[in-house]
Amino acid sequence: MKHSRNEVGRWRMIHQSIRRRRRWLEDQSRRNLRIYKLRKTDSCKRRRSILFIQNLEWL
Repeated sequence: MKHSRNEVGRWRMIHQSIRRRRRWLEDQSRRNLRIYKLRKTDSCKRRRSILFIQNLEWL
């Protein structure tokens, strides 16, 4: 099935924008994951440090 140049051009443009949007979404989710990981490790560290301080006080 042969498409006209206009159709092919339109199809390419549409798919390019979709691809760009998908890539952007993936990057966003990656960024969010990194932020969540940082937050999680930070809270774990804080919890551990509090426990450590409490243990020192018990000694």
